Amino acid sequence: MKTRFILAILALSATRLIAQDPVPEADSLRKDALNVYMETSDYVRRAIPYINYVRDIKDASVYIISNTQQTGAGGREYTYFLVGQHEFTGMNDTLSFSTAPDETMDGRRQKEIATLKMGLMRYVAKTPLSQYIDINFTQPMSETVTTDKWKSWVFEPSVSAFMMGQAAYKRRFAFGEFSANRVTEDWKINLGLEYNYTTENYHVDDDIITSNTTSKSVNALVVRSINDHWSYGGILSAGTSTFNNFDLSLELMPGIEYDVFPYSESTRRQLRFLYSAGYSYSDYTDTTIYDMTKEHLWQQSLMVAYEVVQKWGNIDVNAGYSNYLHDWSKNNLNFGGFIRLRVAKGLSIRLSGDYSIIHDQLGLVKGGVSAEDVLLQIKELETQYSFNVSFGFSYTFGSIYNNVVNPRFSRRRGGMMIMF
Repeated sequence: MKTRFILAILALSATRLIAQDPVPEADSLRKDALNVYMETSDYVRRAIPYINYVRDIKDASVYIISNTQQTGAGGREYTYFLVGQHEFTGMNDTLSFSTAPDETMDGRRQKEIATLKMGLMRYVAKTPLSQYIDINFTQPMSETVTTDKWKSWVFEPSVSAFMMGQAAYKRRFAFGEFSANRVTEDWKINLGLEYNYTTENYHVDDDIITSNTTSKSVNALVVRSINDHWSYGGILSAGTSTFNNFDLSLELMPGIEYDVFPYSESTRRQLRFLYSAGYSYSDYTDTTIYDMTKEHLWQQSLMVAYEVVQKWGNIDVNAGYSNYLHDWSKNNLNFGGFIRLRVAKGLSIRLSGDYSIIHDQLGLVKGGVSAEDVLLQIKELETQYSFNVSFGFSYTFGSIYNNVVNPRFSRRRGGMMIMF
């Protein structure tokens, strides 16, 4: 009897063991994980551990391109383009989230993680790891939508100041700004006030050389949408600047813009043409090189901007031309942009810069500037051009996987992480 009881217990235990699903090992799960290419942080790798982060786009079943642009509220909109390839060819998605101007880093990262998790689920669902995914909706939802009492208006005052120095040099800087913005599908309104003040003192032997620069400005941009390709609007600005020799400068520039691609695709691609023409008034602090103390002028400008974000990289280039209508030789032509390309597996190049041909410096002070003005950059200097260029490349090789995060022996300096 005792033998039968023991055999029954053993048989029941064996049945239970057979009925239980085997617990997979971590290594066996990892080989079945979705291969994803994206440029991301260690935080994301830790928060989304159930995919393989590969180093080259060709090894990925899904690649993710990200882009960001400023919102009307002064925050940022982050957009992610998820593109399937190999077994997921044709499965593409676009997701985005927005942050407030005062959003903390942790708040932004939490939104980033939630957005990426939602976007990746349709791909993870087709892998063996889908059986271990649990999706929950954690927030109660009202059937009604509250009305925005601010009518999409966002206001932001900002003040900053700093002082630095040593025995032979001191610098003080103050900046104040107030902005009021309203952005809807039909309207874009940006209003702003700015004040800048900088003073510098240099002790040279027994002499003290002082530099003071001040600027104040009021700006308004109003744009009305016509459709998904056309819009019109204008800029009104007024200000003073010791650097630019203005006691008062006024400018009114209405314009019209056409985007070859729909504005709704602006985070992925743009090709915009903006033409503006209008009036400007200048009341100069000192007599100019053209013997003018006041001037009423008419001017025009044309700007072309192209931006595209693709798996091979991104391009953001622009060109602009402007001139005064009373004398077309008084003109300005500029080119600028940023290009980043993935040339080959692991190899990326970056190129950025701008170049301007300048023939429209009507406010230059008559009689030139002193050596102190040149060295301290108190006054605008005559020039026929300006430029800046930067170039860089990076190359990585080795394992295609980039999953592991190891922060040991890391040091923080100036708010940035430096790894050894």
